[in-house]
Amino acid sequence: MDNAQAGQAQGSTPFTSVPIEITVSVGKARPLVRELLQLNEGSVLTLDKQLDDPVELYVGEKLIGIGVLEVVEGDGHGQLAVRLTEVVDLQSPA
Repeated sequence: MDNAQAGQAQGSTPFTSVPIEITVSVGKARPLVRELLQLNEGSVLTLDKQLDDPVELYVGEKLIGIGVLEVVEGDGHGQLAVRLTEVVDLQSPA
């Protein structure tokens, strides 16, 4: 059995090394059109969530998990990250 066959026998496929994009939804805003047209650099758009509220993680339109925002240290600068608190059962039908 070669390496490719061994990897497939263990449940991996060539697709397991393909990167995917995860979108983190931190909240929504519902400005009026006239308010939207008045936005410029430095404007603040208030969201419907608090800083400590959970965020949702999506791959495409599919919810894959829930988490909380954190700041982690890296290269001397704080980097925004998500700590998973719940992972959606991806095996069950949508």
